[in-house]
Amino acid sequence: MTPRERVLTALNRCPPDRTPRDFWAEEPTWKRLLAHVGHHDRARLLNELGIDVRHLELDGPAEQAVGGGVYQNLWGERYVYRQTPWGPMREDTRGALADAQTTADLEAFAWPTPDQFDHASLRAQYERLDEYALLYGSADVWQRPGLVRGWEGMFLDMATRPEWAHFLSRKFTDFYKEDYTRAAEATRGRIDLYLLISDLGSQHGPLISVAMFRTFVAPYLREMTDCIHGLGGKVLFHSCGLIRPLIPELIELGIDVLDPIQPVAPEMAPEQLAADFGDRVCFHGGIDMQHLLPHGTVEDVRTEVRRYCDTLGRNGGYLLAPAHLFQPDVPPENILAVYAASSSPYPPTQEA
Repeated sequence: MTPRERVLTALNRCPPDRTPRDFWAEEPTWKRLLAHVGHHDRARLLNELGIDVRHLELDGPAEQAVGGGVYQNLWGERYVYRQTPWGPMREDTRGALADAQTTADLEAFAWPTPDQFDHASLRAQYERLDEYALLYGSADVWQRPGLVRGWEGMFLDMATRPEWAHFLSRKFTDFYKEDYTRAAEATRGRIDLYLLISDLGSQHGPLISVAMFRTFVAPYLREMTDCIHGLGGKVLFHSCGLIRPLIPELIELGIDVLDPIQPVAPEMAPEQLAADFGDRVCFHGGIDMQHLLPHGTVEDVRTEVRRYCDTLGRNGGYLLAPAHLFQPDVPPENILAVYAASSSPYPPTQEA
């Protein structure tokens, strides 16, 4: 199979020749891994790892320094950079609208538009990467509005000023529907997966109730999934944390692939997910970033990767990836082990 055929076969929940692979990493992780393999060619490394998905990139307005070591992006998310031995890592701080006092304060912000991006630049990328499955975007309709407003402010808004929460989610939703439409037009409908993000879970459960989810998140997710399906793509939905109570809701809203299936509790284990939802949704990720990848041995990593591939992917429906971007504290040997462990076809079943 070609990489794209492999991914599309799995997304159709049919058996591929092997588990499709995706690669997500922080910038310092890239730097450390490339130093380990002895070259600095990212495309070459992805090929060496047998990665089947390629992420289309779209440059936008540069971040701006706002003082005190704090930077702000076009959305008003604010952050500082913390140094690691392999390079700086972003750490979020109070967003640009954390001190908003009136609706006029929200309306007065210089909200971005898709006109600030050159979607035509995607054409050369997709033509060069035609053999791969293509992933695009970073649409977020709830979590990033919360970063701009500040989490405390966002939670209080939902309880006391719901129109503020809806105002912010509407801004993001309208932007990304147009952004995704322009990307599809620029690539002639060639994008296979569109990323949709909103972190809904903590280590112990959802951040909000199902009722609040249905009021403040679900309507905007529905708009995005309808838009993406209308463009001929599938929805790769990302939420960290223990979100098991929300998975049926997400499936009803039209998500096609659930990421990163963070293994924070027994109900997020691959066996449980496969039993409960394997016939209704595909999965992406799952390889533990908190304990296994930074602290486990190469053999530990290989064993866990085979578990996920065999449990979730034998009959299709799974894309191998970490349960979050690879972090810079993960030994390069463990990253390489993730993909080496999935290099062979599935072993025959006992019945066979």
